[in-house]
Amino acid sequence: MPEPTRDLYLEERRQQIIRQVKQAGRASVAELSQQFGVSEVTIRADLQALAESRLVLRTHGGAVPVNAAAQDLPLSLRRQQQVQEKHHIGQTAARLVADGDAIILDSSSTALAIAQALKNRRYLTVITNGLSIAQEFLDAPGVTVVMPGGVLRRDTASLVGADGLEMLRKFNVQTGFFGAHGITVAEGLTDVSSDEAEIKRPLAALCRQVVAVLDATKWGRVGVASFATLSQIHTVITDSHAPAELVAQARALGVEVILA
Repeated sequence: MPEPTRDLYLEERRQQIIRQVKQAGRASVAELSQQFGVSEVTIRADLQALAESRLVLRTHGGAVPVNAAAQDLPLSLRRQQQVQEKHHIGQTAARLVADGDAIILDSSSTALAIAQALKNRRYLTVITNGLSIAQEFLDAPGVTVVMPGGVLRRDTASLVGADGLEMLRKFNVQTGFFGAHGITVAEGLTDVSSDEAEIKRPLAALCRQVVAVLDATKWGRVGVASFATLSQIHTVITDSHAPAELVAQARALGVEVILA
């Protein structure tokens, strides 16, 4: 009777890796190595093979689902991902905002978590292209919402395009909070939608301080369009699972990184 082949075990392990990445939204090399009792070198080879077959997307130190990384997911789905992490990031970001400030919140689901933590502020002006952000402040009388004109993107519930951006120059914007599809040293903050990147670029330029708000799955990922370089970013607020090596690289370039 022939012995089970090593390839069979390899295939079973890789199928389990795919399932775990899809279910959890991410998986690290260290976690997978410990789970399957194989070396990190073996896991990296597994992830590379799966990535080449377009079954997962490699990130620094692990992998994320290929569909979640390759598409601009609707806001309704993005709100369901990394919920606790976004809540903590939102609470931390809100502490950087004072009554009387003028800030920018983009249309990201993480920016929505910030909005939820700012509803009791007074004399706060929020500039946003996100319809869900504006709606969040309908019952916040101390917050004035300003929206530029543009074309409606239904999947992201946002307005895109350059219409109305000129009127925003009259505001002295202290801080802009921006979510992103990914962050890397080379590409900075990126988005999978060129339309979203097109409006985020001038919005970021209006801010005295640019704060990136993103969970750990975004580190090492790259979208199709950049909207801010690392030199433009003052602070990154992320969660405690952010890859230590990439966090260290950002800090070495003078970016403050806060682990929420």
